[in-house]
Amino acid sequence: MIVYSVVSTKGGVGKTTLNANLGALLADLGMRVLLIDADVQPSLSRYFPIGRTAPHGLTQMIKQGALTDDCISTIDLALAPIVPRGQPRLNPNGCLDLVVSDAPEGTLQDWLAPRMDSALRIKLALRSPLLAENYDVALIDTQGAVGHLQDAAVLAADVLLSPVSPDVLSAREFLDGTQKLLDRVETASAFGFSVPPMHAMIYRQENTRDAREIAKAIREEYRKLKCRVSVLDTVVPHAVAYKNAATAQLPVHWMDAGRAYDTMHALLWELIPSLGGHYAGGTSSDTQIEVADDV
Repeated sequence: MIVYSVVSTKGGVGKTTLNANLGALLADLGMRVLLIDADVQPSLSRYFPIGRTAPHGLTQMIKQGALTDDCISTIDLALAPIVPRGQPRLNPNGCLDLVVSDAPEGTLQDWLAPRMDSALRIKLALRSPLLAENYDVALIDTQGAVGHLQDAAVLAADVLLSPVSPDVLSAREFLDGTQKLLDRVETASAFGFSVPPMHAMIYRQENTRDAREIAKAIREEYRKLKCRVSVLDTVVPHAVAYKNAATAQLPVHWMDAGRAYDTMHALLWELIPSLGGHYAGGTSSDTQIEVADDV
């Protein structure tokens, strides 16, 4: 079992799109995936069609400090507005489930604020046997702002992912915001909790010289974070396929069998090397895949 949290102190950088498409690709490869929408603006909860809606979601999970069946909704891509001809359902050996964000803005933050264990509530919930017994990977979407929910998502993760757009303002925000985020949550080390490693990734890169130069600068500047952040080799380009896939409520590797398909696989293989060479829709489902060794 491995838990990823996709984080950034800046909104609109592509966290939800990244979460949804990584989750769908993993499920298509036969993995059992749980998406957790820990953003008070529930974009991930609306990204794919929900087949069965659970009576509860994020609020119940955090308040009871446990993940239970009544907090888990199921995603059914057969209900999407547009399904490409001949496209099968997700790999029958995999699944894609969801803990929806059901907290009006401010309510969970207010509940968490006075609690000594506020930063550990998601971590406590994910220790529930239900997660380890039924899922291989959990992906947590977060709000693009500093707060108790973001801190809790960071400390619940085994690995942090942070998309950054290669433009000057986003790069500055990434460096400054990430430094402050890591400094803040590192105080949890006094209680025996370590900050997980962070992978930054160049996301939505335009095919221009300026964008490439800024991306290069980001790779060089991350050293200022004292090697607490590594930058992935895989670059996700700016492409209309991601927007079209979101509109159709489908995984981008279904909508674009060319560049987006290749890019998402390359990204996944870099994150989880044991999946290297396995393709969605291929014949890898007969192979036993372990992800825990890649943490």
